[in-house]
Amino acid sequence: MAERPLVATYSIAACDLETGQWGVAVQSKFLGVGAIVPWAEPHVGAIATQAVANPRYGPDGLALLREGLSAEETVERLTSADDGRAERQLGIVDGEGRSASFTGGECNEWAGGRAGANYAAQGNILVSEATVDALAETFEASAGNMLSTRLLDCLDAAQAAGGDSRGQQSAALLVVQRDAGYAALSDSLVDLRVEDHERPLEELRRLYDLHREVFQRE
Repeated sequence: MAERPLVATYSIAACDLETGQWGVAVQSKFLGVGAIVPWAEPHVGAIATQAVANPRYGPDGLALLREGLSAEETVERLTSADDGRAERQLGIVDGEGRSASFTGGECNEWAGGRAGANYAAQGNILVSEATVDALAETFEASAGNMLSTRLLDCLDAAQAAGGDSRGQQSAALLVVQRDAGYAALSDSLVDLRVEDHERPLEELRRLYDLHREVFQRE
């Protein structure tokens, strides 16, 4: 059996309750990280699943949040039912801005997370905990700015603090808001992915700027 690739990465799941936006931003030395890590639904929550990622944490976690469970309760429900939880990492922000971050005991060092009002930041196989601290501190210091740009700034700060110890490869930004997407018929305000690039954060920022020019209403 082929060895399972690690979604070794740093990410932040967050929300802006005033604008009704929830989102996830992520970067990793992993091909196409945006297909696995980020999940979000307006007024329900945002989820990041990584390390030896369990992609079912995304839809299953959103379903639990939809039922009214808190972020902490959802993390407990998902991980307690998963025999592989020791290798998982998970961050959740619920529909009320409550947050929780989980790091299994067998995740590769450095691994850990921070959770605060309206955000959960986490990472594994990092240079140091400074990467997660940068995610958290940048988010906390940027209240009042657009959620999308706050999340991109968080990724940039995390990379500057050390980032993934193996380097860079892919990145993604997902932000949802009810009826704020294409033609006001979609909840996907921003859904951008850089699958394989030497400087994925720079490319993600370029795509975001282009996206704003073409699609976003100010």
